[in-house]
Amino acid sequence: MANFRIFIDSDVTIDLLAQREHYPAAAELFDLVEAKQIVGHTTPVVLANVEYIIKKYSSSTKARKALQMLLKQLTVLPMDHGIAQRAVDSTFPDFEDAMQYYAAEKGKIDFIVTRNTRDYEKGSITVMTAEDFIELQRSADNPEV
Repeated sequence: MANFRIFIDSDVTIDLLAQREHYPAAAELFDLVEAKQIVGHTTPVVLANVEYIIKKYSSSTKARKALQMLLKQLTVLPMDHGIAQRAVDSTFPDFEDAMQYYAAEKGKIDFIVTRNTRDYEKGSITVMTAEDFIELQRSADNPEV
C-alpha cells in the first residue's frame, strides 16, 4: 500500500464540500485520507479560500463546520517569511500558487492534487488531478493489475 503525502488544492477541496462536478474523485481522495492510505495536507491559504467560498454561497456556520472537518483530516503545512520570499522571487505567474508550492516542497509532499495542473507547472513536484491520483493509487495498491 502506497502511503503518499499529498497536498490537496482549494479546487479539489471545494469540489468535495460543494459537491461540484468533480465531486466523485474528490470524495474518493478524502476517503483515502480518512482511511489513512494517504496523508493529506493543506495550507492556511486553502483554508481561507474554502471559508470564503462556503460562506459566500452558504453560511458562516457551514463554513466553520467545513473547516473543522478539514482540520481533523488534513495536516496544515506552515507558511512563513522564507516561503513568501521564495514565492515572490519565483517564476510562478501566480503568487498564491507559488506560496502553496513552496509550502508543499518544504513539507516534502509527493504530489500536488489540483484541477489546475498548469498552475504548478513551474515546479518539480508531480502535479495531477484527483482522478489521475486515484488511478495512480489503485495501480500502486494493485501492481499486478
